[in-house]
Amino acid sequence: MGLTSNKVLALAALLAVVLFAVTVWLWPRLARGGLRAVLGRIGLLLATQAALFASVGLAANNYFLFYGSWADLLGQEQEMGVVVDHSAGAKDVRIVGRQKIEGVPGGGRPAVGGQVQKVVISAETSKIDSPAYVYLPPEYFQPAYARKTFPAAVVLTGYPGTAENLLKGLKYPRTAYEQAKNKKMQPMILVMMRPTVAPPRDTECVDVPGGPQTETFFAEDLPKAVSETYRVGTAARNWGFIGNSTGGYCALKIALHHPGRFAAGAGLSAYYKAAEDITTGDLFQGDRRLRDRANLLWSLDHLPQGRSSFLVTTSAKGEGNLEGTRAFIRKVKAPARVSSITLDSGGHNFNTWNREIPPALVWMSGRLSAA
Repeated sequence: MGLTSNKVLALAALLAVVLFAVTVWLWPRLARGGLRAVLGRIGLLLATQAALFASVGLAANNYFLFYGSWADLLGQEQEMGVVVDHSAGAKDVRIVGRQKIEGVPGGGRPAVGGQVQKVVISAETSKIDSPAYVYLPPEYFQPAYARKTFPAAVVLTGYPGTAENLLKGLKYPRTAYEQAKNKKMQPMILVMMRPTVAPPRDTECVDVPGGPQTETFFAEDLPKAVSETYRVGTAARNWGFIGNSTGGYCALKIALHHPGRFAAGAGLSAYYKAAEDITTGDLFQGDRRLRDRANLLWSLDHLPQGRSSFLVTTSAKGEGNLEGTRAFIRKVKAPARVSSITLDSGGHNFNTWNREIPPALVWMSGRLSAA
């Protein structure tokens, strides 16, 4: 049974309840003195506490998806062992698995419920290989749309999240399916992944001097590879970028710096300046120009603004990015456009983002076109 399986959680909870009941039942017998009685009390308390802790930990992990598997929990899953053939004829996007969308009626039939494909994207310019999940809406498989192209959006998690968070915790495929079914948005392809393309380092979607060329990967290699594999156009109006936390910072930055590639960028609980800490290492190698460019507020003041549209989200209470978000909104000038979502209260967590994702996808759909 997998780490995120409801059966594992139910088993841990049942064990905690049983141990509690056994402790209450046996406590009178163990109340007397003696080494065996003392050890018995200690053993029962420790076992009950361990089962309770495991239940709470599993419940929290199932909601927030900090770890996607037992191997991930134990530090054995680094997603660095994929061998990709770069010889003549090798594809930039290699499909390694297919799965149905949870919670969608008829999910077993792609033309009814859509499909999620697990892929490995091989970058031509940046030389980065990274896993991703591609959501294809039901229309993609229907004969009436066989010659149609679709708009696409790159979707990023925060750091150090996993791409599975976007499927299970944040439910992007299911939300996109429901919004399109209810005619609130057009069918869209979603390319879902984490920003950590050089694990375990957090590169903040920066082209690191002498290191991973992460911005090039997301801005150039990724849309090119996907457009060559799926029915997605290559114009800026065909592409959007959305993410939460670190992924939100990346989405805004890529759309801001590459308006010729992306027509829209949505940052959910985004921050506006590249982090620099033990997880990032030295991103800029002392180059102040690169550091300034990675500051989105500086970029809005000093670099030309293209025709990209931006969506930023925050909360009046609970979010630390409120002032930065207000500053971002003030600095966006025509021909760029900016919209915002401000919740009355919301933290930096899945519950907040799940309240923002449906309207954010509708907003994104309204700024992209299929042709």
